[in-house]
Amino acid sequence: MDMEYRRLGRSGLKVSVLSFGSWVTFGPQLDGQLAADCIAAAAEAGVNFFDNAEAYAGGESERIMGEAFAALKWPRHTYVVSTKLYWGLHEGVNMRNTLNRKYLMQAIDSSLDRFGLDFVDLVFCHRPDPETPVEETVWAMSDMISAGKALYWGTSEWAADDIRAAWDIADRHHLHKPVMEQPQYNLLWRKKVEREFTRLYDDIGLGLTTWSPLSSGLLTGKYIDGVPEGSRASLPGYEWLRSMLTDERSNAKVKSLKALAVELDCTLAQLSLAWCTKNPHVSTVITGASRVQQVRENMTALEVVDRLDDDVMARIDAITR
Repeated sequence: MDMEYRRLGRSGLKVSVLSFGSWVTFGPQLDGQLAADCIAAAAEAGVNFFDNAEAYAGGESERIMGEAFAALKWPRHTYVVSTKLYWGLHEGVNMRNTLNRKYLMQAIDSSLDRFGLDFVDLVFCHRPDPETPVEETVWAMSDMISAGKALYWGTSEWAADDIRAAWDIADRHHLHKPVMEQPQYNLLWRKKVEREFTRLYDDIGLGLTTWSPLSSGLLTGKYIDGVPEGSRASLPGYEWLRSMLTDERSNAKVKSLKALAVELDCTLAQLSLAWCTKNPHVSTVITGASRVQQVRENMTALEVVDRLDDDVMARIDAITR
C-alpha cells in the first residue's frame, strides 16, 4: 500500500501518515551507519517526516540524525524534520525545564548547530512551563518562526486549555500560532486525543503528531511474560518503563488484542499502528526502530488499515475502553 500524506492540522504542510522518530534508539542503541540505514529505509517506504528533540540522548540524537541526512545527501526540500525544546542540556538557572525566552532563543541555535541545518520544519515546546508566562513563550516561538529558524511551532503534552490560551494570545497579537500538538496516543492511551482535545480540532485546526503508538513496546505483545533481555525496558535509565510494561491489567488487554490480530492475519504491532492512523485528527504516527527490518515491518501496517472496518473497530473499543 502506498504512503498517505496528510495536512498538519489546518496548515498547508503535508506529512506522511507514518513517520520516523529517534527517541530512545538514537544514541543508546543506534549511531552512525545504522541510523542512516534506518532513516533511508523509512524514506523508501514514503516517510517524509523525521522527529527528534534536544533532550534525546542529551543532544546526540540530533547530531546523529543530522549526520545521517548529510551522508544520504538528501536535498533539504525532500524531508520534514522536528526538534523539541524544554528540558535543556546545560546546568544552571534559566537553562533547565523552562520555556523562557532566553533559553528558547539559545536552544534553537544549538539544535540547528547539532543538526547541521539552517532551519527545522517543526519546533515543539516539549512540555508546558507553569513558571513562564504563556505570552512570553508565544512571542519567543513566533519570533523563532519569523527569524526562519523553524517553519511551524507547536506543543507536546500540553493541556487543551494551555494550547487554547497560547493560540488566543497569538491570534490577538497577530503572531505565528501553534499549529500542532504531540501527545501520546495508542490503543491503551486514548483520553487526551479523543476527549480532551475534541473542540480544538474544529476551533483552531489543531494537527497531531502522535508518539508511542506501540506504548513503548507493550503493544507488540513481547512483555506478556515479563521483560525480555535486550528490550527497551532492560536498558539502564528506563527502569520507570518496567512497571508500566508488566502491568497485569494492560497485558490482559494486550492478550485479547493479540488474539484479534491473529484473526486479522497481522501482527499486534501492525494492528496497533494501523488503528492510530484511523483517527482522522492524527496527521502522523511517529514510529521508532533500532533495525532496518523493524522499520520495514512498521511500514507494512499500512496494508492492515483496510481490514479495520466498523465491526473490528467496535471490537477494539470493547477490549480497550
